[in-house]
Amino acid sequence: MLCDDCQKEPACVHITKIINQQKVEKHLCEQCAHKSGEIAGKGINNLFGSKLSVHDFLKEMFNYTLPDSSRPALEPVCADCGLSYSEFTRSGKFGCSGCYQAFSGQLEPLFKRIHGTAAHAGKTPKRGGIRLSVAQRIRRLRHELEQHVNREEYEFAAKLRDEIRALEKQLAEPAAGRGGMADGEPIG
Repeated sequence: MLCDDCQKEPACVHITKIINQQKVEKHLCEQCAHKSGEIAGKGINNLFGSKLSVHDFLKEMFNYTLPDSSRPALEPVCADCGLSYSEFTRSGKFGCSGCYQAFSGQLEPLFKRIHGTAAHAGKTPKRGGIRLSVAQRIRRLRHELEQHVNREEYEFAAKLRDEIRALEKQLAEPAAGRGGMADGEPIG
């Protein structure tokens, strides 16, 4: 992709702005980005230096500040270790396990911004993973089934119901014909 301004150099800086409810994207080369002032005071090398650490990245994410009008008057402090939220944002590290509870109101929006969700999904273990993934699929399908029933989409709901029954039958079968799902393994 070439630079939007000079149309000569490859674009290495991609900027997305929301202006008056409209999304505006610019793709610039390093020189045009400096000229436009989009990265004023920060060279590309400083922005993406050779020693960019996860700690520094998270520290910057935690340093996101609210506008003055929405900033709470009292700063939360951990009752166990005495760490304040501003100290946490400066260091990027908790003082103890109680900090998660003390700063829960500030952490949920932060986790959503970083990960897209505040709920931990985890990974499926290799041993017993087939059985677990089938059980998770059944849970997702049941939730989807409930939504279709609420919207009175009974044809879709019937298909989901049949798929759920087939998966439940698969979980109930002995391990011999199912590619290694052993009886007695937990299903979630």
